[in-house]
Amino acid sequence: MLPNHLPFPVSGIADEAADDIHGQIAAHQELGWSCIELRQISGKQASTALLSDDEFEHAVAAIEAAKLSVTAFASAIGNWSRPITGDFELDLADLRLLSKRMNRVGTRFVRTMSWVRGDATMDHWREEGIRRYKIMARIAEESDILLLHENCEGWAGLSAENTCEFIERVNHPNVGVLYDIGNTAAYGQESWSFYEKVRPLIRYVHIKDCRRNPAGGKSNEFTLPGEGDACMREILIDLLKSGYTAGISIEPHVASIIHLGAAQASAEVRRESYVRYGRALELLLESILHSA
Repeated sequence: MLPNHLPFPVSGIADEAADDIHGQIAAHQELGWSCIELRQISGKQASTALLSDDEFEHAVAAIEAAKLSVTAFASAIGNWSRPITGDFELDLADLRLLSKRMNRVGTRFVRTMSWVRGDATMDHWREEGIRRYKIMARIAEESDILLLHENCEGWAGLSAENTCEFIERVNHPNVGVLYDIGNTAAYGQESWSFYEKVRPLIRYVHIKDCRRNPAGGKSNEFTLPGEGDACMREILIDLLKSGYTAGISIEPHVASIIHLGAAQASAEVRRESYVRYGRALELLLESILHSA
């Protein structure tokens, strides 16, 4: 059970628990959580037209019947599957569709990235990403949503300095950072210093933890929250002290890493792992609050 009087809602990227919306809801109900973050529903990205309007409304009806609220969408906009040299209209179409879906469920937070480099020069990667984000920021403003860049794939995710430059140059009140705690260790970055530099820009947080690769570089050794090298406990303490209220979502990557596709555990293992991860976060939060 979540500690009483937490200043922010707690949810999770539900497709790591199950493919279909009913399984996703069931995992959150087992945890006793009242919030959910959406990414894929039955293998279809909820931020794209691959998930039809009818399918989306079916999912929303199930979410509402379960009395859950949607905290955020983890979109495919600018993500690991989309190079900076690709068709930007795909991202714009997603954002226009998603903005309506976000308004429908009453959430303002959408996770995005800044595209993979492909065969572009470093300068083009940076400048084209900023140009695209400025266009998307205007759509976000019109729809009253927040376009949040995750410290993950893309030029802006290469370092804290890149993140700050990217957000400052886009320079729009509807743009900010979605900070994924575990991505720093997963990408071989210094966790605490990265967090400190981007902290003023953070508008939403993903909960993931990871052990560093001893040889340097990327790591896929994801752990329960607080058991990795991403300064999870220290960052949560700082967020609580700073008055952060926007919300956090678990993205375990322990039994299921969606972008790896075939590397999926069984349905039962995924659900059990997801719930176990949620319970571990509850205990970590309880420990932090009791020691405050």
